[in-house]
Amino acid sequence: MASTTSRRAVVVAGLRTPFAKSGTVLRDVTASELARHCTRELLYRTELPGDEVDEVIYGQVVPSPLIPNVAREVSLLPQFPRTIPAYTLNRACASGAQAITNAADQINMGHASVILAGGVEVLSDVPILHTRKFAQVLQAASKAKTLGERLGIFAQVRPKDLIPVAPAIAEPSTGESMGQSAEKMAKENGITREAQDEFALMSHQRAAAGHRDGRLAVEIAPWFGGREMDQVSTSDNLVRGDTSLDALAKLKPVFDRTYGSVTAGNASPLTDGAATVLLMEEQKARSLGYRPLTAIRSYAVAAVDPGWQLLMGPAYAVPLALQRAGISWNDLGLVEIHEAFAAQVLSNVQAWGSAAWATRLGLSGPVGEVDWSRTNVMGGSIAVGHPFGATGARIVTTLSYEMARRDVQFGLISICAAGGMGYAMVLERVA
Repeated sequence: MASTTSRRAVVVAGLRTPFAKSGTVLRDVTASELARHCTRELLYRTELPGDEVDEVIYGQVVPSPLIPNVAREVSLLPQFPRTIPAYTLNRACASGAQAITNAADQINMGHASVILAGGVEVLSDVPILHTRKFAQVLQAASKAKTLGERLGIFAQVRPKDLIPVAPAIAEPSTGESMGQSAEKMAKENGITREAQDEFALMSHQRAAAGHRDGRLAVEIAPWFGGREMDQVSTSDNLVRGDTSLDALAKLKPVFDRTYGSVTAGNASPLTDGAATVLLMEEQKARSLGYRPLTAIRSYAVAAVDPGWQLLMGPAYAVPLALQRAGISWNDLGLVEIHEAFAAQVLSNVQAWGSAAWATRLGLSGPVGEVDWSRTNVMGGSIAVGHPFGATGARIVTTLSYEMARRDVQFGLISICAAGGMGYAMVLERVA
Protein backbone atom coordinates (compact mmCIF):
# COMPACT_ATOMS: atom_id res chain seq x y z
CA MET A 1 0.00 0.00 0.00
CA ALA A 2 0.99 3.62 -0.35
CA SER A 3 2.79 4.98 2.68
CA THR A 4 0.76 7.07 5.14
CA THR A 5 3.85 8.23 7.04
CA SER A 6 6.26 11.07 6.34
CA ARG A 7 8.87 8.52 5.29
CA ARG A 8 8.95 7.60 1.61
CA ALA A 9 10.89 4.86 -0.14
CA VAL A 10 12.59 6.02 -3.32
CA VAL A 11 14.50 4.34 -6.12
CA VAL A 12 17.97 5.88 -6.30
CA ALA A 13 19.53 3.68 -8.98
CA GLY A 14 19.32 0.27 -10.59
CA LEU A 15 21.64 -2.01 -12.52
CA ARG A 16 21.53 -5.40 -14.16
CA THR A 17 23.74 -7.82 -15.96
CA PRO A 18 23.31 -8.50 -19.64
CA PHE A 19 20.45 -10.98 -20.05
CA ALA A 20 21.51 -14.06 -21.98
CA LYS A 21 19.73 -17.01 -23.50
CA SER A 22 20.20 -19.98 -21.21
CA GLY A 23 23.03 -22.24 -22.26
CA THR A 24 25.03 -19.44 -23.87
CA VAL A 25 27.46 -16.86 -22.46
CA LEU A 26 26.38 -17.22 -18.82
CA ARG A 27 26.02 -20.99 -18.81
CA ASP A 28 28.98 -21.57 -16.45
CA VAL A 29 28.09 -18.78 -14.00
CA THR A 30 26.29 -19.33 -10.70
CA ALA A 31 23.37 -17.22 -9.55
CA SER A 32 25.35 -15.88 -6.61
CA GLU A 33 28.21 -14.80 -8.91
CA LEU A 34 25.82 -12.89 -11.17
CA ALA A 35 23.97 -11.26 -8.27
CA ARG A 36 27.19 -10.28 -6.52
CA HIS A 37 28.69 -8.87 -9.74
CA CYS A 38 25.64 -6.73 -10.42
CA THR A 39 25.44 -5.44 -6.84
CA ARG A 40 29.17 -4.74 -6.58
CA GLU A 41 29.06 -2.66 -9.76
CA LEU A 42 26.02 -0.76 -8.50
CA LEU A 43 27.90 0.12 -5.32
CA TYR A 44 30.85 1.28 -7.41
CA ARG A 45 28.77 3.46 -9.73
CA THR A 46 26.78 5.08 -6.93
CA GLU A 47 29.83 5.40 -4.63
CA LEU A 48 27.70 4.06 -1.79
CA PRO A 49 29.65 3.05 1.34
CA GLY A 50 28.81 -0.56 2.15
CA ASP A 51 28.16 0.16 5.81
CA GLU A 52 25.20 2.38 4.86
CA VAL A 53 23.20 -0.67 3.71
CA ASP A 54 20.68 -2.01 6.23
CA GLU A 55 19.40 -5.09 4.40
CA VAL A 56 19.56 -7.11 1.19
CA ILE A 57 16.42 -8.71 -0.30
CA TYR A 58 16.54 -10.83 -3.45
CA GLY A 59 14.11 -12.87 -5.50
CA GLN A 60 14.88 -16.25 -7.05
CA VAL A 61 12.46 -18.84 -8.40
CA VAL A 62 14.67 -21.90 -9.01
CA PRO A 63 17.41 -21.75 -6.36
CA SER A 64 20.38 -24.05 -6.12
CA PRO A 65 20.12 -26.50 -3.19
CA LEU A 66 23.73 -25.53 -2.44
CA ILE A 67 22.93 -21.80 -2.13
CA PRO A 68 19.27 -21.49 -1.10
CA ASN A 69 19.63 -17.92 0.19
CA VAL A 70 21.39 -16.04 -2.60
CA ALA A 71 20.65 -12.69 -0.92
CA ARG A 72 22.91 -13.61 1.97
CA GLU A 73 25.74 -14.34 -0.45
CA VAL A 74 25.25 -10.86 -1.89
CA SER A 75 25.36 -9.32 1.60
CA LEU A 76 28.68 -11.09 2.23
CA LEU A 77 30.48 -9.12 -0.48
CA PRO A 78 33.74 -7.70 0.91
CA GLN A 79 32.31 -4.20 0.46
CA PHE A 80 29.81 -4.87 3.27
CA PRO A 81 30.13 -5.51 6.98
CA ARG A 82 29.18 -9.14 7.58
CA THR A 83 26.33 -8.12 9.86
CA ILE A 84 23.83 -7.10 7.16
CA PRO A 85 20.75 -9.37 7.27
CA ALA A 86 19.45 -10.79 4.01
CA TYR A 87 16.76 -13.08 2.69
CA THR A 88 15.56 -14.54 -0.59
CA LEU A 89 11.90 -14.79 -1.62
CA ASN A 90 9.82 -16.36 -4.37
CA ARG A 91 6.72 -14.84 -5.94
CA ALA A 92 7.43 -16.50 -9.28
CA CYS A 93 7.94 -14.00 -12.12
CA ALA A 94 7.13 -11.07 -9.80
CA SER A 95 9.89 -12.00 -7.33
CA GLY A 96 12.20 -9.08 -8.16
CA ALA A 97 9.32 -6.60 -7.86
CA GLN A 98 8.19 -8.19 -4.60
CA ALA A 99 11.70 -7.81 -3.19
CA ILE A 100 11.55 -4.09 -4.04
CA THR A 101 8.17 -3.48 -2.42
CA ASN A 102 9.20 -5.51 0.63
CA ALA A 103 12.15 -3.14 0.89
CA ALA A 104 9.88 -0.13 0.45
CA ASP A 105 7.62 -1.37 3.25
CA GLN A 106 10.59 -1.72 5.60
CA ILE A 107 11.72 1.80 4.76
CA ASN A 108 8.24 3.29 5.11
CA MET A 109 7.85 1.65 8.51
CA GLY A 110 11.14 3.08 9.74
CA HIS A 111 12.87 -0.28 10.05
CA ALA A 112 15.54 0.57 7.48
CA SER A 113 16.86 3.52 5.48
CA VAL A 114 18.95 1.85 2.74
CA ILE A 115 18.13 -1.51 1.14
CA LEU A 116 19.43 -3.34 -1.92
CA ALA A 117 16.67 -5.37 -3.56
CA GLY A 118 16.53 -7.33 -6.76
CA GLY A 119 16.56 -10.80 -8.22
CA VAL A 120 18.48 -13.38 -10.17
CA GLU A 121 17.94 -16.51 -12.22
CA VAL A 122 20.39 -18.79 -13.94
CA LEU A 123 18.27 -21.27 -15.83
CA SER A 124 21.44 -22.77 -17.31
CA ASP A 125 22.04 -24.18 -13.82
CA VAL A 126 18.72 -25.64 -12.71
CA PRO A 127 19.02 -28.43 -10.12
CA ILE A 128 18.56 -31.91 -11.57
CA LEU A 129 16.89 -34.20 -9.04
CA HIS A 130 16.79 -37.93 -8.44
CA THR A 131 13.52 -39.83 -8.36
CA ARG A 132 11.97 -40.17 -4.89
CA LYS A 133 12.77 -43.91 -4.91
CA PHE A 134 16.47 -43.37 -5.65
CA ALA A 135 16.71 -40.62 -3.03
CA GLN A 136 15.25 -43.02 -0.45
CA VAL A 137 17.79 -45.66 -1.47
CA LEU A 138 20.67 -43.21 -1.05
CA GLN A 139 19.42 -42.17 2.38
CA ALA A 140 19.08 -45.77 3.49
CA ALA A 141 22.52 -46.68 2.13
CA SER A 142 24.11 -43.81 4.02
CA LYS A 143 22.83 -45.35 7.26
CA ALA A 144 23.90 -48.93 6.47
CA LYS A 145 26.52 -50.33 8.84
CA THR A 146 28.10 -52.95 6.60
CA LEU A 147 29.07 -53.30 2.96
CA GLY A 148 26.61 -56.19 2.62
CA GLU A 149 23.73 -54.07 3.87
CA ARG A 150 24.70 -51.27 1.51
CA LEU A 151 24.88 -53.59 -1.51
CA GLY A 152 21.51 -55.10 -0.59
CA ILE A 153 19.93 -51.66 -0.52
CA PHE A 154 21.43 -50.69 -3.88
CA ALA A 155 20.13 -53.94 -5.35
CA GLN A 156 16.63 -52.48 -5.03
CA VAL A 157 17.41 -49.84 -7.65
CA ARG A 158 15.79 -50.30 -11.06
CA PRO A 159 16.84 -48.50 -14.28
CA LYS A 160 13.76 -46.26 -14.18
CA ASP A 161 14.85 -45.03 -10.73
CA LEU A 162 18.00 -43.54 -12.27
CA ILE A 163 16.17 -41.24 -14.69
CA PRO A 164 16.97 -37.64 -13.64
CA VAL A 165 14.10 -35.30 -12.85
CA ALA A 166 14.37 -31.65 -13.93
CA PRO A 167 12.14 -28.97 -12.40
CA ALA A 168 9.07 -28.47 -14.57
CA ILE A 169 7.85 -24.99 -15.55
CA ALA A 170 4.29 -26.10 -14.93
CA GLU A 171 1.52 -25.55 -12.44
CA PRO A 172 1.60 -28.16 -9.67
CA SER A 173 -2.17 -27.78 -9.25
CA THR A 174 -3.04 -28.39 -12.91
CA GLY A 175 0.06 -29.88 -14.57
CA GLU A 176 -0.36 -27.25 -17.29
CA SER A 177 2.72 -25.35 -18.47
CA MET A 178 2.69 -21.59 -18.81
CA GLY A 179 2.95 -21.97 -22.57
CA GLN A 180 -0.11 -24.21 -22.64
CA SER A 181 -1.94 -21.64 -20.53
CA ALA A 182 -0.94 -18.84 -22.91
CA GLU A 183 -2.19 -20.95 -25.80
CA LYS A 184 -5.53 -21.43 -24.06
CA MET A 185 -5.76 -17.68 -23.39
CA ALA A 186 -5.08 -16.88 -27.03
CA LYS A 187 -7.94 -19.13 -28.13
CA GLU A 188 -10.45 -18.01 -25.48
CA ASN A 189 -9.71 -14.31 -25.96
CA GLY A 190 -9.48 -14.33 -29.74
CA ILE A 191 -5.81 -13.29 -29.87
CA THR A 192 -4.59 -14.08 -33.38
CA ARG A 193 -1.20 -15.40 -34.42
CA GLU A 194 -0.69 -12.26 -36.52
CA ALA A 195 -1.32 -9.99 -33.53
CA GLN A 196 1.12 -11.97 -31.40
CA ASP A 197 3.85 -11.84 -34.04
CA GLU A 198 3.33 -8.11 -34.60
CA PHE A 199 3.70 -7.54 -30.87
CA ALA A 200 6.88 -9.65 -30.73
CA LEU A 201 8.35 -7.72 -33.66
CA MET A 202 7.65 -4.43 -31.87
CA SER A 203 9.39 -5.73 -28.75
CA HIS A 204 12.54 -6.68 -30.66
CA GLN A 205 12.65 -3.48 -32.68
CA ARG A 206 12.25 -1.28 -29.61
CA ALA A 207 14.82 -3.22 -27.59
CA ALA A 208 17.28 -3.00 -30.46
CA ALA A 209 16.72 0.76 -30.61
CA GLY A 210 17.26 1.01 -26.84
CA HIS A 211 20.61 -0.72 -27.19
CA ARG A 212 21.65 1.39 -30.18
CA ASP A 213 20.91 4.76 -28.61
CA GLY A 214 22.45 3.88 -25.25
CA ARG A 215 19.34 4.00 -23.06
CA LEU A 216 19.68 0.33 -22.11
CA ALA A 217 23.46 0.52 -21.78
CA VAL A 218 23.25 2.72 -18.69
CA GLU A 219 21.43 -0.01 -16.79
CA ILE A 220 23.75 -2.88 -17.77
CA ALA A 221 26.94 -3.89 -15.95
CA PRO A 222 29.20 -5.62 -18.52
CA TRP A 223 30.04 -9.23 -17.79
CA PHE A 224 33.62 -10.47 -18.29
CA GLY A 225 33.74 -14.18 -19.01
CA GLY A 226 36.09 -16.84 -20.28
CA ARG A 227 39.30 -18.14 -18.74
CA GLU A 228 41.15 -14.95 -19.49
CA MET A 229 38.18 -12.72 -18.62
CA ASP A 230 38.36 -11.41 -22.17
CA GLN A 231 34.90 -12.42 -23.37
CA VAL A 232 32.93 -9.25 -22.68
CA SER A 233 29.13 -9.13 -22.81
CA THR A 234 27.66 -5.63 -22.78
CA SER A 235 24.16 -6.21 -24.12
CA ASP A 236 21.34 -8.75 -24.14
CA ASN A 237 22.06 -11.52 -26.62
CA LEU A 238 18.41 -12.38 -27.31
CA VAL A 239 17.43 -9.16 -29.10
CA ARG A 240 16.78 -9.65 -32.80
CA GLY A 241 16.49 -6.20 -34.31
CA ASP A 242 16.70 -7.66 -37.81
CA THR A 243 13.78 -10.08 -37.45
CA SER A 244 10.63 -9.60 -39.52
CA LEU A 245 7.01 -10.64 -39.60
CA ASP A 246 7.88 -13.13 -42.32
CA ALA A 247 10.58 -14.72 -40.17
CA LEU A 248 8.27 -14.87 -37.14
CA ALA A 249 5.44 -16.32 -39.23
CA LYS A 250 7.65 -19.26 -40.28
CA LEU A 251 8.06 -20.47 -36.70
CA LYS A 252 5.91 -23.45 -35.76
CA PRO A 253 3.59 -23.45 -32.74
CA VAL A 254 5.21 -25.09 -29.72
CA PHE A 255 2.38 -26.04 -27.39
CA ASP A 256 -0.40 -26.92 -29.84
CA ARG A 257 1.31 -28.01 -33.00
CA THR A 258 -1.91 -28.35 -35.01
CA TYR A 259 -4.08 -25.39 -34.05
CA GLY A 260 -1.76 -23.28 -31.90
CA SER A 261 -0.40 -19.75 -32.24
CA VAL A 262 2.20 -19.49 -29.44
CA THR A 263 5.71 -19.90 -30.85
CA ALA A 264 9.27 -19.47 -29.63
CA GLY A 265 9.18 -16.11 -31.42
CA ASN A 266 6.23 -14.59 -29.57
CA ALA A 267 7.14 -15.93 -26.13
CA SER A 268 9.90 -15.00 -23.70
CA PRO A 269 12.90 -17.36 -23.77
CA LEU A 270 14.60 -19.14 -20.88
CA THR A 271 17.15 -16.61 -19.68
CA ASP A 272 20.06 -16.03 -17.28
CA GLY A 273 20.54 -12.68 -15.55
CA ALA A 274 20.47 -10.58 -12.38
CA ALA A 275 19.26 -7.10 -11.43
CA THR A 276 19.68 -4.96 -8.29
CA VAL A 277 17.89 -1.77 -7.24
CA LEU A 278 19.09 0.69 -4.60
CA LEU A 279 16.24 1.98 -2.45
CA MET A 280 16.51 4.60 0.27
CA GLU A 281 14.34 6.67 2.56
CA GLU A 282 13.98 9.93 0.63
CA GLN A 283 15.56 12.27 3.17
CA LYS A 284 18.39 9.80 3.75
CA ALA A 285 19.06 9.75 0.00
CA ARG A 286 19.20 13.52 -0.16
CA SER A 287 21.44 13.73 2.90
CA LEU A 288 23.91 11.40 1.16
CA GLY A 289 23.84 13.56 -1.97
CA TYR A 290 21.66 11.37 -4.20
CA ARG A 291 18.88 12.60 -6.46
CA PRO A 292 16.09 9.98 -6.35
CA LEU A 293 14.56 8.78 -9.59
CA THR A 294 11.12 7.58 -8.51
CA ALA A 295 9.11 6.72 -5.41
CA ILE A 296 7.02 3.61 -4.78
CA ARG A 297 3.53 5.13 -4.84
CA SER A 298 1.53 1.90 -4.46
CA TYR A 299 1.44 -1.77 -5.34
CA ALA A 300 -1.09 -4.58 -5.46
CA VAL A 301 -1.15 -8.34 -5.82
CA ALA A 302 -4.05 -10.46 -7.09
CA ALA A 303 -4.64 -14.11 -7.88
CA VAL A 304 -6.94 -16.14 -10.11
CA ASP A 305 -7.75 -19.83 -10.35
CA PRO A 306 -4.72 -21.41 -12.10
CA GLY A 307 -7.08 -23.75 -13.92
CA TRP A 308 -8.82 -20.80 -15.59
CA GLN A 309 -6.64 -18.26 -17.44
CA LEU A 310 -3.38 -18.56 -15.56
CA LEU A 311 -1.83 -15.26 -16.64
CA MET A 312 -4.81 -12.91 -16.20
CA GLY A 313 -3.84 -11.82 -12.69
CA PRO A 314 -2.72 -8.33 -13.88
CA ALA A 315 -6.27 -7.60 -15.05
CA TYR A 316 -7.20 -7.61 -11.36
CA ALA A 317 -4.00 -6.22 -9.82
CA VAL A 318 -3.62 -3.13 -12.02
CA PRO A 319 -6.94 -1.39 -11.15
CA LEU A 320 -6.28 -2.10 -7.47
CA ALA A 321 -2.81 -0.53 -7.63
CA LEU A 322 -4.23 2.52 -9.42
CA GLN A 323 -6.95 2.86 -6.80
CA ARG A 324 -4.39 2.65 -3.99
CA ALA A 325 -2.27 5.27 -5.73
CA GLY A 326 -5.26 7.58 -6.03
CA ILE A 327 -4.86 7.98 -9.79
CA SER A 328 -6.53 6.78 -12.98
CA TRP A 329 -5.16 5.09 -16.08
CA ASN A 330 -5.16 8.43 -17.91
CA ASP A 331 -2.69 9.84 -15.36
CA LEU A 332 -0.03 7.36 -16.47
CA GLY A 333 2.82 8.71 -18.57
CA LEU A 334 4.59 5.38 -19.09
CA VAL A 335 3.57 1.73 -18.72
CA GLU A 336 5.75 -1.40 -18.54
CA ILE A 337 4.03 -4.77 -19.06
CA HIS A 338 6.02 -7.95 -18.50
CA GLU A 339 5.98 -9.92 -21.73
CA ALA A 340 5.84 -13.57 -20.71
CA PHE A 341 3.91 -14.25 -23.92
CA ALA A 342 2.43 -11.92 -26.49
CA ALA A 343 -0.90 -13.72 -25.98
CA GLN A 344 -0.78 -12.93 -22.24
CA VAL A 345 0.00 -9.23 -22.79
CA LEU A 346 -2.72 -8.79 -25.40
CA SER A 347 -5.27 -10.67 -23.28
CA ASN A 348 -4.71 -8.36 -20.31
CA VAL A 349 -4.68 -5.27 -22.53
CA GLN A 350 -8.01 -6.40 -23.96
CA ALA A 351 -9.42 -6.83 -20.44
CA TRP A 352 -8.31 -3.36 -19.28
CA GLY A 353 -10.17 -1.77 -22.18
CA SER A 354 -13.31 -3.89 -21.82
CA ALA A 355 -16.61 -2.70 -20.37
CA ALA A 356 -17.57 -6.33 -19.70
CA TRP A 357 -14.40 -6.82 -17.67
CA ALA A 358 -15.08 -3.59 -15.79
CA THR A 359 -18.44 -5.03 -14.72
CA ARG A 360 -16.73 -8.26 -13.70
CA LEU A 361 -14.27 -6.27 -11.56
CA GLY A 362 -17.00 -4.11 -10.05
CA LEU A 363 -15.66 -0.95 -11.72
CA SER A 364 -17.74 1.91 -13.09
CA GLY A 365 -15.96 1.71 -16.44
CA PRO A 366 -12.99 0.15 -18.25
CA VAL A 367 -9.57 0.52 -16.63
CA GLY A 368 -8.15 2.16 -19.75
CA GLU A 369 -6.93 1.76 -23.31
CA VAL A 370 -3.23 1.07 -23.78
CA ASP A 371 -1.31 3.70 -25.73
CA TRP A 372 1.56 1.80 -27.32
CA SER A 373 3.56 5.00 -27.82
CA ARG A 374 3.94 5.10 -24.01
CA THR A 375 3.99 1.36 -23.29
CA ASN A 376 7.05 -0.92 -23.33
CA VAL A 377 8.93 1.83 -25.10
CA MET A 378 12.19 -0.17 -25.09
CA GLY A 379 10.67 -3.56 -25.71
CA GLY A 380 10.29 -6.15 -23.00
CA SER A 381 10.82 -9.74 -21.94
CA ILE A 382 10.14 -11.26 -25.35
CA ALA A 383 13.16 -9.42 -26.72
CA VAL A 384 15.55 -8.93 -23.80
CA GLY A 385 14.70 -12.17 -21.99
CA HIS A 386 13.10 -13.22 -18.73
CA PRO A 387 15.29 -14.46 -15.85
CA PHE A 388 12.33 -15.23 -13.57
CA GLY A 389 13.64 -13.73 -10.33
CA ALA A 390 15.26 -10.69 -11.97
CA THR A 391 12.58 -9.41 -14.33
CA GLY A 392 10.70 -7.30 -11.76
CA ALA A 393 13.88 -5.46 -10.78
CA ARG A 394 14.80 -5.01 -14.45
CA ILE A 395 11.43 -3.40 -15.15
CA VAL A 396 11.62 -1.08 -12.13
CA THR A 397 15.08 0.04 -13.28
CA THR A 398 14.07 0.60 -16.90
CA LEU A 399 10.88 2.46 -15.99
CA SER A 400 12.56 4.64 -13.36
CA TYR A 401 15.29 5.81 -15.74
CA GLU A 402 12.83 6.43 -18.58
CA MET A 403 10.48 8.37 -16.30
CA ALA A 404 13.43 10.58 -15.34
CA ARG A 405 14.40 11.10 -19.00
CA ARG A 406 10.87 12.14 -19.97
CA ASP A 407 10.01 13.80 -16.65
CA VAL A 408 6.87 11.65 -16.43
CA GLN A 409 4.94 11.91 -13.16
CA PHE A 410 3.42 8.41 -12.95
CA GLY A 411 4.45 5.04 -14.33
CA LEU A 412 2.84 1.60 -14.04
CA ILE A 413 4.34 -1.88 -13.89
CA SER A 414 2.28 -5.01 -14.63
CA ILE A 415 3.60 -8.53 -14.14
CA CYS A 416 1.89 -11.90 -14.57
CA ALA A 417 3.25 -14.73 -12.45
CA ALA A 418 2.90 -18.48 -12.04
CA GLY A 419 0.22 -19.70 -9.69
CA GLY A 420 -2.35 -17.42 -11.31
CA MET A 421 -0.89 -14.32 -9.66
CA GLY A 422 -0.78 -10.77 -10.94
CA TYR A 423 1.40 -7.95 -9.65
CA ALA A 424 1.20 -4.21 -10.24
CA MET A 425 3.21 -1.24 -8.99
CA VAL A 426 2.82 2.51 -9.47
CA LEU A 427 5.96 4.65 -9.50
CA GLU A 428 5.94 8.41 -9.01
CA ARG A 429 8.61 10.77 -10.31
CA VAL A 430 10.52 12.48 -7.51
CA ALA A 431 11.08 16.21 -8.00
